[in-house]
Amino acid sequence: EVRLVESGGGLVQPGGSLRLSCAASGFTFSLYSMSWVRQAPGKGLEWVSFINSGGGTTSYADSVKGRFTISRDNAKNTLYLQMNGLKPEDTAVYYCRFANSRGQGTQVTVSS
Repeated sequence: EVRLVESGGGLVQPGGSLRLSCAASGFTFSLYSMSWVRQAPGKGLEWVSFINSGGGTTSYADSVKGRFTISRDNAKNTLYLQMNGLKPEDTAVYYCRFANSRGQGTQVTVSS
C-alpha cells in the first residue's frame, strides 16, 4: 500500500523559510518521479514542482521558481521541498504526490 506522510509545515512570516518532508513507503521510491502540489483555501489543486527518480531533473511552477527547491534522498525514501522567500500567496496545504496518491498534507501559512 502506498503511504505518503508530509511534515514540516507551519506558520511563517513573509520572507521566511520552511522545509517540507514527505516520507514514502509501499513502493520502490527510487524508481519513480515525484511531485509536490498544493491547495490554497477555496481553490483547486495546483502543481508546484517535479523531480525525476534520480533527482537530476526538476521543474517548477512559475509562481515558485527561484524560491523553492525540490530534492530527494532515495536512501531515506524521502522527498523534500525547501521553500524560501515565502509569500502570503504560498499559503496552502502542501501534498507530495506519486501517481494518483497523495498524503494528508501539511499546512503552510504565511502571514505577519
